[in-house]
Amino acid sequence: MAQWQKTKIQRENGETADAQAPIIVSASRSTDIPAFYADWFFHRLKVGYSAWTNPFNGVKSYVSYQDTRFIVFWSKNPRPLLYHLDYLKERGIGCYIQYTLNDYEKEQLEQGVPALQQRIDTFRQLVDKLGKGRVVWRFDPLILTDNISTESLLTKIDLIGDQLHGYTDRLVFSYADILSYRKVKANLEKNHIPYHEWTEQQMLEFAKELSALNRKWGYTLATCGEKIDLKTQFGIEHNHCIDDALIIRLAYDDKTLMDFLKVKTFPMPMPDLFGNSAPLPSDAIILPNNTYATHGDNRDKGQRLFCGCIVSKDIGEYNTCPHLCEYCYANVGKEMAIANHRRHQENKYAETITGK
Repeated sequence: MAQWQKTKIQRENGETADAQAPIIVSASRSTDIPAFYADWFFHRLKVGYSAWTNPFNGVKSYVSYQDTRFIVFWSKNPRPLLYHLDYLKERGIGCYIQYTLNDYEKEQLEQGVPALQQRIDTFRQLVDKLGKGRVVWRFDPLILTDNISTESLLTKIDLIGDQLHGYTDRLVFSYADILSYRKVKANLEKNHIPYHEWTEQQMLEFAKELSALNRKWGYTLATCGEKIDLKTQFGIEHNHCIDDALIIRLAYDDKTLMDFLKVKTFPMPMPDLFGNSAPLPSDAIILPNNTYATHGDNRDKGQRLFCGCIVSKDIGEYNTCPHLCEYCYANVGKEMAIANHRRHQENKYAETITGK
């Protein structure tokens, strides 16, 4: 886990506090900040700090944004970001969006998200605003129930994939691993959802069919946090959701950020008299100006075993997302999420998301 630089902040009440000053911020795996807390987050970014409560021990700590160079947003409805993205550009802070765009409308598994067509339109608007490559399509998780088969999941992906063609070059997915997540299992059972666990054979068959479907799009396919190897047979990669290679491609001219990621740049090798060039390293990232980059090992060792994310500071809090998805891993229950969001609305610009 990265040891971010420590700094002192002056809180709005005049007190001084210790804070960590991350270079890369995750907003957030724990709740949907773009959908419900965008105004709060950008206010705190302007103030210069926010507070965060550790979900394991309840201890409050402070996060300073003085050194922040890049933000990865996670959302099922990032439309509110459209009104704030210009501020990031003014501050010279880079970003991209992990956009979970599922279709469980008929099954009512995501009753708090906007209509599917509106979410697709939002995806396109964000790409028009930020540029292709900065909005990543996730269909996550892939859930099997009495009413959702592998075939129906492929149909759902097909319909969305057609409408996003030209707006994204990547599709990230995961197989719902329900038994490994107690909160997911409890929420599904509480909400009377007749779920099924994926078998390895089903995973392989689905990957085969998705790869065949993808021939018309040419998306890079990648799994999130999955043990199963799908690359050898189907060319499906293990994803890095907070991805140093993507950040380097998007922000290669940010020296502070590149130094943090241990990036080295080199001129592209010149061809010999026969037009042959020396092979590039396997991890080479092609950059403009006839250069390529390599980077160090930036993986976040504090994440799940098969997670490929690099180090970042997540600034969200659990039990605060009012999307109220039936399979939610971030809420213990709907009542607590609603109560915390209501408290936020009563104190919208507090140090913490919950208004405490």
